[in-house]
Amino acid sequence: MFKFIVKRLLLCVFILFFVMLAVYLLMRSLPTSYVETTARELATKPGSTKNAQQWIQELNAQYGLDKSPLEGFLTWMKSAVKGDFGESWQWTKSVTDKFNDVIWYSFFLGLIAFILEVAIAIPLGVIAATKQYSVTDYTVTVVSLIGISMPSFFVATVLKLVFAVKLDWFPAMGMETARTAGTLTGMARFLDMASHFVLPAVTLTLLSIGGLMRYTRTNTLEVLNADYIRTARAKGLPENRVIAHHAFRNTLIPVVTILGGSLPSLFSGALITETLFSIRGIGYTSYYSMIGGDIPFTMFYLTFISSLTLLGTLIADILYAVVDPRVRVN
Repeated sequence: MFKFIVKRLLLCVFILFFVMLAVYLLMRSLPTSYVETTARELATKPGSTKNAQQWIQELNAQYGLDKSPLEGFLTWMKSAVKGDFGESWQWTKSVTDKFNDVIWYSFFLGLIAFILEVAIAIPLGVIAATKQYSVTDYTVTVVSLIGISMPSFFVATVLKLVFAVKLDWFPAMGMETARTAGTLTGMARFLDMASHFVLPAVTLTLLSIGGLMRYTRTNTLEVLNADYIRTARAKGLPENRVIAHHAFRNTLIPVVTILGGSLPSLFSGALITETLFSIRGIGYTSYYSMIGGDIPFTMFYLTFISSLTLLGTLIADILYAVVDPRVRVN
């Protein structure tokens, strides 16, 4: 197991290097950049003695963009290895400081959605499997397929239209009520912010439960058709005991690996959902950094996402070996 983990970690480092190189080259190849936008703004300011091209040359030298893409990437890598990701051009502060300001909003939103996903999807998947070809099974299947197929912007728009515009139960967007922003403290402020997180959390939950329900149902059906389940039934054990003590535990083996692999997503943010609801988390921040050509923050965010993805895959593999004693990692 130790050798396996070491090999996978080395492979992750290798993959991460080339992913970051590809991302940096793409960022340098964008048709418009933060430097060009800023240069045009500076050139049109009253009293400016430089034209846009002169400002571009000066800003490129200031941000290290006058070097070749490969030289620029290696310079960025040297600083990144030391933990220095530079200053965010878009947000005018340290990349890591801005990250620390916004990551916990995404974590809170992701944690709520993750808990709801597990609490809803796994029981419904098991129930659908135990009532195969019944109305319950067909209903769960239809709901899961709808959840899988619907895009996030459509779900978010419908929820806002119904629960924010028509019923006026929850705020449509933002993180605080505008008329009370800055005046609430303690529990009152927490409840106000929590009400703004309801619709985004429901959106993420609806989008995620479909896949997990289908996966749980499929694995439960496979377990229920196993020989040891037939033996347990032949011995006269009650059906509830067969499902709870024999089938359910074995159903969770592959499901645990899926959940373990999804844990890093708690920190990665939901770019589209956060942007649609104006939740200023890591996804929202990275979106505006990307469209603004903010290379330092975008590079940091995509490095972070890539690292979490590789880590999640490794966690899933390790968990599979831990929860299933039949698996041997060679």
